Amino acid sequence: MLTHNLGYPRIGSQRQLKRACEDYWAGRSTLQQLLQAGSKLREENWKLQKEAGIDLIPSNDFSFYDQVLDMSLMVNAIPQRFHDVVIGRKNSEMDLYFAMARGFQKDGMDLTALEMTKWFDTNYHYLVPEFQKGQLFKLFSTKVIDEFNEAKQLGIKTKPVLIGPVSYLLLGKEKEQGFDRIDLIENLLPVYLEILNRLEKLGVEWVQFDEPFLALDLGEKERNAFTYVYQLIRTSFPKLKVLLATYFEGIGEESVLAASLPVCAIHLDLVRKPKQLSQMLSLIPEPISISLGVVDGRNIWINDLEASLKLIKEAAEKLGESRVMLAPSCSLLHVPCDLDLESDEKVLSSEIKKWMAFAKQKLGEVTLLQKLATEEQLDNIDFRRNQEAIASRKTSPLIHDNKVKARVGAVTSAMASRKSPFALRAEKQRELLNLPLYPTTTIGSFPQTKEVRSWRAKYKRGDLSKVQYDKLLRDETTGLIRWQEEIGLDVLVHGEYERNDMVEYFGEQLKGYTFSSNGWVQSYGSRCVKPPIVFGDVSRPNPMTVYWSSFAQSLTKVPVKGMLTGPVTILQWSFVRDDQPRSETALQIALAIRDEVQDLEKAGIKIIQIDEPAIREGLPLRKAEWQQYLAWSIRAFRISSCGVEDETQIHTHMCYSEFNDIIQNIAEMDADVITIECSRSQMELLDAFAKFKYPNGIGPGVYDIHSPRVPSQEEMVFLLKKAQAVIPDENLWVNPDCGLKTRHWPETREALIQMVAAAKALREPVLA
Repeated sequence: MLTHNLGYPRIGSQRQLKRACEDYWAGRSTLQQLLQAGSKLREENWKLQKEAGIDLIPSNDFSFYDQVLDMSLMVNAIPQRFHDVVIGRKNSEMDLYFAMARGFQKDGMDLTALEMTKWFDTNYHYLVPEFQKGQLFKLFSTKVIDEFNEAKQLGIKTKPVLIGPVSYLLLGKEKEQGFDRIDLIENLLPVYLEILNRLEKLGVEWVQFDEPFLALDLGEKERNAFTYVYQLIRTSFPKLKVLLATYFEGIGEESVLAASLPVCAIHLDLVRKPKQLSQMLSLIPEPISISLGVVDGRNIWINDLEASLKLIKEAAEKLGESRVMLAPSCSLLHVPCDLDLESDEKVLSSEIKKWMAFAKQKLGEVTLLQKLATEEQLDNIDFRRNQEAIASRKTSPLIHDNKVKARVGAVTSAMASRKSPFALRAEKQRELLNLPLYPTTTIGSFPQTKEVRSWRAKYKRGDLSKVQYDKLLRDETTGLIRWQEEIGLDVLVHGEYERNDMVEYFGEQLKGYTFSSNGWVQSYGSRCVKPPIVFGDVSRPNPMTVYWSSFAQSLTKVPVKGMLTGPVTILQWSFVRDDQPRSETALQIALAIRDEVQDLEKAGIKIIQIDEPAIREGLPLRKAEWQQYLAWSIRAFRISSCGVEDETQIHTHMCYSEFNDIIQNIAEMDADVITIECSRSQMELLDAFAKFKYPNGIGPGVYDIHSPRVPSQEEMVFLLKKAQAVIPDENLWVNPDCGLKTRHWPETREALIQMVAAAKALREPVLA
């Protein structure tokens, strides 16, 4: 049985890639230093996987920003506006690459970045390819070829990884009407064939094509495209071994199509959908192999070796061992690098740690399964330890809290409803808050400078006392409140200087959570998050945000928003226990947030924002399963938000989401105001709200905070006028796309001053 890996975390166990990129962007390092940092990370990852005993080690799974963006550069899907970044200038191909990712504001040029959205149902963001009718493609970047050569020179023969041509097109967006992007497949495929030709000449044996869309709902065009692509690849390269990788879902009704494709192996995600194995075994013809994704690439819990061995045995008995491959369920991009780095017992206890595995340990699980399956050593000491850990987790008193279970059982339908409908609430809120038309606000966080981060680090190390730390944060918060008043924002925030992360901060104060010291995963580009870990029943021992919100409100007569993260987002952006339904865990978190909302209201906070950017992200990939998910996720939000009086204005925030298919459910959340990402899509997301006639307040983001560029007042007015065409004046809010934590102060100051000016400019004709 061959073992293989679909992809390894690219950021480095100490976030080396983050620092290398940010140093380059800031001009603190050269292009050569950036490239050397990438080369070193790749070498470390390849050697680590070789030492772990992985037979087929991936290459081209590394990226300086995003693997979809890499593919766009590879096939020259470079929008026209970016061409001048390098033509006649001293900028490099890497500068072009980063301009597409982050925008470009230099040398008299002002370019908006590619749109960014979620990678299926994960918290990873990818850069959306832009396609034009009749678009032609050609080989531009040779990254996949170069990295195979790089590994080969180290004595490691890798399995290059490419996003499959069908999925690549489906990941993109048509930038003009009148065509379907899948129609570009005949123009795109020759570039893939050229890449394969070059790889084959270099001695490549296996190539992995990631085709996650094969596990989604497909139309006839997409099905035909899969057949066309893989038949032509097989005809053109009969000796090349193609591994077709699906993940995040079961192949389901596309099993017949998948089994008919002329590839050498098909990878199945048996963590997400273990029952699909039997169906595929009944369909798959000789000599195609099946790759069993039995080790969870999305979560941090140890593998149940006994359960995995049953699946492996089922496949081996049907196909024979030589046609069975073992792997994680998907790329290990979505889990932290190395559990061995978690040595602080105060952060992560040894009892909980023994239930966990990070990327490096998951490779060990794959190779251990290979050994157990082929040598039948069930008395193996590692197997025994694994089963003992699985059993101890099921019975540990750390996990179960009867009080929490009883409270969940007592939830009533009345707890999920506001006292009055929105129209009546809106009147009371307008009278109380007395806000102008097009009220301006921000999403919550403000730039966390090196000084702020250093205070937190010193406080955690004990170099600052709590009194000293709180004094520094109060001074920083006071300065921010005064600055927001000065520029004329209508609804203020306290800046969230006390928070490390919008989920981790709450997890630290909730019972049932634990943490890691180095459990970083990539969210987008250089942005890394350290998801908290839900290991047991969740409850809120004490108020979490009331002190800082109340302190900020005491400094001003302008309304200050209380800032919370919603239950579904806390769930989605954590590593969640897998021993009970996610809906049950979400409801536990919702009750904890409900308590916090009510305490904020009692403290005099009249506007409370409960961020839920992950509601759309959490949708099952198959539409048949949507309604069940939406029922419990929307209920969880309403449980958290509906325990307040009519006068209290509830906001929520969602970013990088397509709402068309679930706009009815978004409305059912019944937030008084929803703020959404809209700038990169040029307000396209508002179409769903306009067609539905969304009744509540909407704040479409007027500038992209994921890019360092500063939009002009005129640009924001233009976007607001597009919003005005579909949103009633009395319901339109003005705000950035998302929180400002990752931005720098100079660009933030300038952008927000322009934003306030844009809102005032919009008010003038109305007032006249």
